[in-house]
Amino acid sequence: MIKLAKPNTGEAELQREYKNTLAVWELGLPVPQPFGVLYVGKRPGLVVERIHGMSPKERLFHELLQQDEGQLRLPTNDIKETARMLSQIHQHTHTALPSQRDYIARNILSVDYLTNEEKQTILSMMDAIPIKQQICHGDPNPNNIIVSNRRHFFIDWNDTTIGNPEADIAEYIVMMRHAILPPETPSKIIHLFNQMREGIIQVFVKEYMLHSNIIWDEIEPWLVIIAARKLHADAILEEEKKLLVKEIRKKLKDPEPQ
Repeated sequence: MIKLAKPNTGEAELQREYKNTLAVWELGLPVPQPFGVLYVGKRPGLVVERIHGMSPKERLFHELLQQDEGQLRLPTNDIKETARMLSQIHQHTHTALPSQRDYIARNILSVDYLTNEEKQTILSMMDAIPIKQQICHGDPNPNNIIVSNRRHFFIDWNDTTIGNPEADIAEYIVMMRHAILPPETPSKIIHLFNQMREGIIQVFVKEYMLHSNIIWDEIEPWLVIIAARKLHADAILEEEKKLLVKEIRKKLKDPEPQ
């Protein structure tokens, strides 16, 4: 299949995604095989193996539509499998991948939602964390996974780096806790999902810790760092960015873990 670039994405970014995907695919990780970059008309595209299936987000929302509020059930299989597969990815390293710290710092410094003092405070917090050298996906949200024949494949490796796996866990938590669903999402799904957010996070973190030696105290400092990084993303709504800024400033004012 060909993944065509968005209007704001150039060939250089697709070449980076191709190289990142190839690096992790060669390690035998659960990713579609990449084949290269080509042009369709004037648009560059990444040629990758087609994986037929649904994302955990699609599966969850389909499940929510079938549920009654009075008998709300949290489907845990996809949540646990995502945590388990992410822990497997984090067991590897690769010298060809870029630095997580450099990538996050560039993202944070580019945003217009924070003051320079706030940015430097957050970067100082990151500098104080011991550096690790493990493969990190960079955006492990349920839209970037395809479930096919009971296997979970991670896609969209554009943000892949070498660094601290706790940042990936923080990405999942921040997304799950603060994501604003698109306005076209059925109101029933929005209502039920809002009730499930913290339960999903608890299941995910508990399962991940079962398969790694990482503890919560290592994850917690990354929450404000990743929230600041996400302000750089163009795929989230302005309402969500305002919510993230509010949470960041609350955390900077009261840095003690909750």
